[in-house]
Amino acid sequence: MKWNWQHQEWPKVSFDASILERHEAEFLKQGGVLLGAFKHLKPAEETELLADTATSEALTTSAIEGEVLNRESVRSSILRHLGLPSASRQGNSREEGIARLMADLLRGRHDELTHERLWRWHEMLMDGRSSLATVGAYRTHPRPMQIVSGPEGRKVVHFEAPPSERVPQEMDAFLDWFNGSERDLPPIARAGIAHLYFESIHPFEDGNGRIGRAISEVALAQGLGDRSLAMLATEIESRQTEYYAALSSASRGLEATGWLTWFADVVLAGQRRTLKWIEFLIAKARLLDAVRGKVNQRQEKVLLRMFREGPSGFEGGLSAGNYQKITGASPATAGRDLAELVELGALRRTGKGKGTRYWLAVE
Repeated sequence: MKWNWQHQEWPKVSFDASILERHEAEFLKQGGVLLGAFKHLKPAEETELLADTATSEALTTSAIEGEVLNRESVRSSILRHLGLPSASRQGNSREEGIARLMADLLRGRHDELTHERLWRWHEMLMDGRSSLATVGAYRTHPRPMQIVSGPEGRKVVHFEAPPSERVPQEMDAFLDWFNGSERDLPPIARAGIAHLYFESIHPFEDGNGRIGRAISEVALAQGLGDRSLAMLATEIESRQTEYYAALSSASRGLEATGWLTWFADVVLAGQRRTLKWIEFLIAKARLLDAVRGKVNQRQEKVLLRMFREGPSGFEGGLSAGNYQKITGASPATAGRDLAELVELGALRRTGKGKGTRYWLAVE
C-alpha cells in the first residue's frame, strides 16, 4: 500500500468542488454574521470573547495531543501576550507556549507563512522539552516518522511520513503552494488541504497536529479577510475519533473529497459554536445588569466564576459544596445565597437533596 506522498502526482490532490459549494457559501455567510456580531460587542466583551475562545482553542488543541493545561493560567498568558490586563498567575512552559501561539495567530492572521514562522511556533510549543533532539527546526533523525498504536511487538502503523532528508524540499513546496493558493481555492478547501498536506509531511518531531490546526486557522482567516472566529480545535476535540479516522483515510491516496467534506462540517459547526459564545456574552451582560445592586459580593463572585466556564457552564452544574469552596461561606449561608439567586432569576435549580444543582438562567 502506498501513502499519499508516495504517489507520482503528489502533492496534487483531487476533490469534487461542487460538493463543497454549499459549505463554502455558508462559511462566508456565517463569517459575516459573526464579524458583524463581534463588532457590536462592547470593548470589554470583545476582549472577553477573544480571550475565552482563544483559551478554549489552546486547551483543546493541546488536549487532542494528550496535554492537559490549566485554564486560568492559559487565559492569563493569552491576555498578557496580547498586551491586555491579566491576572498575575504565571503558567508553566507548555501553557506559556500555546498562549504565545494563540496570540500570534490573533495578531498575525494575515502574515505570510514562512519556515521561520513555523520554526518559531515549534519553539513556543516545545519550550522546555529536553526529550526532543530538534526544537525550532524540522526533524533530521534517520528513523521512520510513524504514527502507531498498540503494544510493543503488535504495533499498528497508521501512517508513515516522508523520510527526514525529504522534509526541506517538501516544506519548500508546501509553503510555495500555501502562499500562492489564496486566490485559487475557496477558504474551506484551502484550509482543509493545507492541514492534510502539512500533516502528511509531518515535518517536526512533535507538535505537528497543533501547528497543522494553526495553519488551517490562518487559511480560514485569510479567506474571510478578518478573524475567522471559527473554534476549529474545540470542535475537532469533540469529534477526536472521527478526526483521526478521516485523516488516516485521506493519507492513503490523493482523492480528498471525503476529508474535505468532514472538515467543512467541522468548520461550520465551529462558527456556530462561536456565535453561541457571542449570544452567551450578550445574555451575561443582561443578567448582570438585572441583578446589579441586588446581590452580595459572594453571589457576584460565584456568578462571574460560572460565566467564566462559557456557554457549556459548570460540568454537572454548581452544587452547594462548590459554592462554599468558591466563597468560603458556611453551609447555611450558601443555602440562603443560592435560594436568593434562584428567586432573582439569576440561577435555575434542578434535582433534590444532595443531587441539587444550579445553572445560569441564560439561554
